Amino acid sequence: MIKKENILSKIKEIPAIPAIVMEIYEIVNSPDVDFKRLSEIVKYDPALVAYILKVVNSAYYGSIKPIDDIRQAVVRLGATKIFEIVTMYFLTPTLSKEVKGYDIPPGKLWEHSVTTAIGAERLADLLGVRKPDYLYTTGILHDIGKIVIGNYLNIDISKVIDYSISNCVPYNEAEREVIGIDHGEIGGMLLEAWELPESIIKVVKGHHDINRYNENNISLICVHISDSISRIVGFGMGVDGLFYRADCSLLKKYKITSKVIEKTASFMIDELEKIKVSLFSL
Repeated sequence: MIKKENILSKIKEIPAIPAIVMEIYEIVNSPDVDFKRLSEIVKYDPALVAYILKVVNSAYYGSIKPIDDIRQAVVRLGATKIFEIVTMYFLTPTLSKEVKGYDIPPGKLWEHSVTTAIGAERLADLLGVRKPDYLYTTGILHDIGKIVIGNYLNIDISKVIDYSISNCVPYNEAEREVIGIDHGEIGGMLLEAWELPESIIKVVKGHHDINRYNENNISLICVHISDSISRIVGFGMGVDGLFYRADCSLLKKYKITSKVIEKTASFMIDELEKIKVSLFSL
């Protein structure tokens, strides 16, 4: 078991998300979005401006007429999408690193995070429900606790694997038994330290354990199912592999058929390739 104080001390070693992310969040959450102020905040980071312009002009966003002005880009994409893009911009280096404790190679956690985010949004569309705010960002962040456990805490992951196999329990339950906390909860602690929105934190904490949190939370449901689909397709596989359990009661309750799962998986694969072209040809 690891003490909470030890976790918090290690969390302090992880570079905090830049203040600009929360500045943008405050603008997005205001009753009347101030696009001028949003543009002003972004424009002082030339690399970020170049990134946003590259994204808005990419095939992924389907711009017909080239956009070369940051204010036009902000208006075209919308405040929520700008928040998502800026969050992705600052987190990509962290999510792209090797996660040693989980034996996840460089870039693979990023792929899993992105496909989970893509799939969560696709599921919301296919289920005909209103897409919750920050669903994409929540998908991106859902496994960030693995970075804390795998790269910052001195934990023998083999004990977690052995417990999971010997007792036939999902990996997240084995984490709680061996470590005293699972990667979702640790991820939530990190995001609390970063002062990210509570709606995102709740889903990150509970994405493997719907019933411990709120099974009627659409973000939680979409991320939970999309996370499973992404792993089945093969994205972000580490030593924990498929040692997780999807809540099958949700499939029946929300009519998530095999066809919906197939469409989501196919969409993940196609969109990931588009995003790679958009982001890594900068």
